[in-house]
Amino acid sequence: MIRNLSRSYPSRDGRPVIFGIDTRIFHLRYFTHCSQCNFCHDWCCSFGVELDLKNVQRIQAEGEELQQLVGIDRKEWFENEVCDDDEYPGGKFTGTNVINDACVFLNRSGRGCLLHSYSMQKGLDYHHLKPIVCVIYPLSFSEGILLPSDEIEDRSLVCMGEGLTLYRALRDELAFYFGPEFIAELNELESTVPAVATQRTSIHQQRK
Repeated sequence: MIRNLSRSYPSRDGRPVIFGIDTRIFHLRYFTHCSQCNFCHDWCCSFGVELDLKNVQRIQAEGEELQQLVGIDRKEWFENEVCDDDEYPGGKFTGTNVINDACVFLNRSGRGCLLHSYSMQKGLDYHHLKPIVCVIYPLSFSEGILLPSDEIEDRSLVCMGEGLTLYRALRDELAFYFGPEFIAELNELESTVPAVATQRTSIHQQRK
């Protein structure tokens, strides 16, 4: 169910702008604690990710030092195609390349995102380099609506089914991008949305 908010909430970069939510974010659940997962093998990093061109520039500015960590020439990090989309800062986005069935920024000798771990090593705020699409996953946005990602919709997300709700798991990240007033309104909405029965058996358990 889509609920309109009392006003529009632009992100700290101006875009995306959220004016409605899919109330399923208050019920659907996933494992949440990615670094503690021992079954998904960073499945969600099997794909490239969309990011705005300013984000690309911030990543490229880390240059040789980041390239040494990634182990792939920086010329191969991003797709050549640039697409128009008003929901991204600057109105345009591109994607990270997929190499050997994984995002170019996946840590192939360990776990997780190299943009995140590089930021931690350098004392940087990971939001500076890591795309918003990654940070708020498995939440997403489309046409001004905050909603579950496609992988939640089609139930292909391997860690779906147990843990915190999408909203509770990512509330702090949403606060970073959209501010405390946004969170206050979502908290109020969460308290008014009727509870629903949820399937707490995750896909990885179903496949055992």
